[in-house]
Amino acid sequence: MTRGSLALNGLNFFTAGVQTGFGPFIAVWLSQQGWDFTAIGVALSIGTVAGLASQLPGGMLVDHIHAKRNVAAGGLIALGLGALLLCLPPSRLVVWASQVEHATASSVMTPVIAALTLSLCGHAAFSERLGVNTRYAALGTAATAAVLGGVASYTSERSVFILTAVLVLPALGSLLLIRPSDHLDPEGRHKALSPPHQREHPFWRIFADPPLHMFAIGVVLFQLANAALLPLALSGLTHRGGTPGYVVSASIVLPQLITAVLSPRAGALAQRIGRRPVLLAGFVAVPARALLFATLPSALPLIAIEALDGVSATMLGLMIPLIAADLTERTGYLNLAIGTFGLASGLGATFSTTIAGWLADRIDTQAAFLALAAVGAAGTVLLWLTMPETRPAPAGRSRLDQPAGA
Repeated sequence: MTRGSLALNGLNFFTAGVQTGFGPFIAVWLSQQGWDFTAIGVALSIGTVAGLASQLPGGMLVDHIHAKRNVAAGGLIALGLGALLLCLPPSRLVVWASQVEHATASSVMTPVIAALTLSLCGHAAFSERLGVNTRYAALGTAATAAVLGGVASYTSERSVFILTAVLVLPALGSLLLIRPSDHLDPEGRHKALSPPHQREHPFWRIFADPPLHMFAIGVVLFQLANAALLPLALSGLTHRGGTPGYVVSASIVLPQLITAVLSPRAGALAQRIGRRPVLLAGFVAVPARALLFATLPSALPLIAIEALDGVSATMLGLMIPLIAADLTERTGYLNLAIGTFGLASGLGATFSTTIAGWLADRIDTQAAFLALAAVGAAGTVLLWLTMPETRPAPAGRSRLDQPAGA
């Protein structure tokens, strides 16, 4: 294994660990400090809105700066500072600033890691390498969640944010192991690897590609169906007699382990047989999961059903940067495309929990699950009917040089 590969493994592992520290621990910490549900909800919503608003600017920033390592270093430092802000007395201004800083830095880190990966392995090997990236990110999330949970139990929630900031250091160390001499483009084809001034097309050229819009709509429907499933299942289980403590942990850890196992294989499969079959397999898992939740609502089936979340998360996490790379092979605006899909994902997830909660209150949880299954099925059918295969054409021909519909 090369130094560049080891560095990418570490960067994905520790960056995912840093992101884990901004998860549920914030709500617990603020509750302990006397914040009411409304104040906590407002703080988290500010982070959500900031994340949505920064997706496209974050992608454009990464596209227009050729020194990707510097962008990644800035994003990691911003994440660390955001975690340290939460160690201060939790005034509204401090917490809101931390949420905005975390959201905007995350909007840079996702595309810049994809850009570094593409520069290290080239477009032909990008699919398989993305699978390895996803594996190490899943392992980083699972390992860090376990460590932070133990730290919170034996010390305090504030210690979680100190440790989160400390995890930035090994992430930066991994980033420093990536040298300019490691970068290569064995095919010389992908324009995202060229300096910005050498690109022939303006950034808005990517929005003239119909598959980009079809995939973005599919991502919205995917997250609209997917984001509310686990919270709704856990809430329903609680209302029927309580949620055993192990259920919450198992329902989070199991999908991460499934992702860690499947990701490299899924990346290799997408390169061998094409993007469409792998993409559709991930989309089909969402309505299947929703239907199972509607019919098997008890604790142990819930944990087993969450294995499908690992399947769908693997496929979507792999396909967003991979299809973005395929669609921007000639324009070079890889990271703007990733930001576009990130915005679509965030919009779907934002509305998912509200709509599902409203249906569960007005009718019941089974009706909400059936509605989410219908949305997931609609997204699957949409991509099956409209999304072309985007895997690069053989050497010497670009996908955009093929006849329409190829």
